[in-house]
Amino acid sequence: MPAYAVIGAQWGDEGKGKIIDFLAENAAIVARYSGGNNAGHTVVNEGGTFKLHLVPSGICWPHTMNVIGNGVVVDPDVLIKEINENNLVPNRLSVSDRAHLIMPYHVVIDQLEEQRRGDAALGTTGRGVGPAYVDKVSRQGIRVGELLDAEDLNLRLTKIVGFKNELITKIYGGDPVDLDNIFEQTRKWASELAPYIKPVENLVAAAIDKKENVIVEGAQGALLDLDHGTYPFVTSSNPTVGGTLTGLGMGPNSYGGVAGVFKAYCTRVGAGPFPTEIHGEQGNRIREMAGEFGVTTGRARRIGWFDGVAAKYSARVNGFDGMIITRLDTLDGWDEIKICVAYEIDGVRTDQFPVDSVMLDRAKPIYESVTGWTESTRSITRPNQINQGAKAYLNKLEKVVGIPVKIVSTGPHRKETLVLEDLMS
Repeated sequence: MPAYAVIGAQWGDEGKGKIIDFLAENAAIVARYSGGNNAGHTVVNEGGTFKLHLVPSGICWPHTMNVIGNGVVVDPDVLIKEINENNLVPNRLSVSDRAHLIMPYHVVIDQLEEQRRGDAALGTTGRGVGPAYVDKVSRQGIRVGELLDAEDLNLRLTKIVGFKNELITKIYGGDPVDLDNIFEQTRKWASELAPYIKPVENLVAAAIDKKENVIVEGAQGALLDLDHGTYPFVTSSNPTVGGTLTGLGMGPNSYGGVAGVFKAYCTRVGAGPFPTEIHGEQGNRIREMAGEFGVTTGRARRIGWFDGVAAKYSARVNGFDGMIITRLDTLDGWDEIKICVAYEIDGVRTDQFPVDSVMLDRAKPIYESVTGWTESTRSITRPNQINQGAKAYLNKLEKVVGIPVKIVSTGPHRKETLVLEDLMS
């Protein structure tokens, strides 16, 4: 069987963790390809509730190998904590030797930069992800595999930390990081992570060659993509399908399908344009019903109606062949549900999504409404259980976005899933 990519199609927080956990029953490998511990996935199943930030969401299936690819930036303390909390062993988790490390100075710089921006802050999580990617591009990064060569690593760190401390103290007015403490941390990381560090692209390629199912797990969402998102209010990596290829060393012919995960409405965390944002009582109602607070930060998420313009753009950029709709049950009991089908920008109607943030901020949503439903969709698992109102809403989403709905999540638990069409053959 080929690989299948499951990608967040909006501004993140679409419920990818739950979907990956559901699909991983039939997967040999679940592979994460981008982002860092600024992502948060929640998995709920018979084993309990798992809140994950770096470890892929396939950990609850004993037969599934979980892979952290080279496109991920890794905070070793967070990774070690998740390994211990979930009792993971090296035959269940592998970390690419080419993945870059989030170092203590990255966290310091991230927070100081955001403070310096003041009112123009981007809303980063302050976990060092952006500065780690900057160092990767500027060829100052430290890769996971370098932990295994302490002598060479210490030589490199002496120069790098000296430079970073100049930046921290002279530009940002912060306190310098301690080189000896960082040396000690790297020794600790090496001793605990060494058995997990591998050339993971070989594992993924071998599974594909053996016709085993490989699920590629996205972090964040397509509209936060560094190249294709609402720049500059984006993440520091590529959550879109292109990031899966560079972030895991895969070829495009590896794929049998690419699915986009969409909430039945939209959410966004932090700053940036959000055309369909709902203010006031309606937004608060959805936020409270669905518990729309960040897994990583705890911040309240901004709430909006489903944005069909953004969804079509996301589907095109990623080549989605199917939609996975989550949080459908949150819309139970609404008299009217709105779907944005076009924008008005400077008096002109358009169905094109402008990634220019200034222009998108001027976009006024043009809505079409669907009559709500009173019957509950919570926990349904069979197609004949979908009420006519919910079915009409899903049909409308298919028409607006132009791709079929294949899976619907009807609750947070693994079992609360409705399969309309098999995603993996």
